[in-house]
Amino acid sequence: MAKNREPVKNLVLYHLLKWSVVAPILRFYFRSNIYGMENVPQQGPLVIVSNHASDLDPPILSVSARRPVAYMAKKELFDVPILKQIITLYGAYPVNRGSADRSAIRSAINSLAEGWAVGIFIQGTRTLDGRISEPKLGAALVAAKAKVPLLPVCIWGTHAVKRQGLIANSVPITVRIGELIPPPESTKKEDLELISHQCADIINKMHDLGR
Repeated sequence: MAKNREPVKNLVLYHLLKWSVVAPILRFYFRSNIYGMENVPQQGPLVIVSNHASDLDPPILSVSARRPVAYMAKKELFDVPILKQIITLYGAYPVNRGSADRSAIRSAINSLAEGWAVGIFIQGTRTLDGRISEPKLGAALVAAKAKVPLLPVCIWGTHAVKRQGLIANSVPITVRIGELIPPPESTKKEDLELISHQCADIINKMHDLGR
C-alpha cells in the first residue's frame, strides 16, 4: 500500500531549499505567477505531467506543486560521492540510459509507492517553444500501473530563458496547474494514448493563455 507522504528528511530538505533559494528567485528575479496550486493534492502518490523547455523546469515544478517531486536522473550521477546523497534526498531516482524506458517506469512506480509525487515531462525532451507536439505514453503507463491520478501542469516562459554560464536572463514565468485526471482504465495502447493526448491538449491550451 502506498504511503501518504514523502519521507520526513526529504520534506525538510525540500522546504529548506525552496524558501531559501528557489522561491525567492522565482518570485523576484523571474516575476513568476502560479495559478491552480489548490489543485495539487498535498498527500499521496501523484504523477505530474508537464511540458519542458528548460533545465529550470524541475525546480519550478516542485515549488509550484508545494511538495517534493521525484525525477529520473542518469545512473552515473549516483556513483558520485556526496552528490548521490544530495540528489536522492531531493527525490531523484536512477535510470540506465541503455534501457531508459523500462528502468524509468520501474523506478517511478517505486517512488510512487513511497508516497512521492513523480514528475514526467510528457514529450520526453525539451521543446523550443514549450508546446507539446508528440506526447509519449510513459506518464500514462506509470499512472495506469500504479493506479494513481495525473496532474497536467504548464510552464510558460522558460523557453525564453538563455543562460551565460550560471547566469540566466530574467524573463516572466507563469505556471498553470490543471485539474486531476483519473489514471487510464488499462495499460492497453489505446487507453494510454487517450489519456496522453488529453494531458497534452490541456497543457497546450494553458500554454496558449500566455502570461
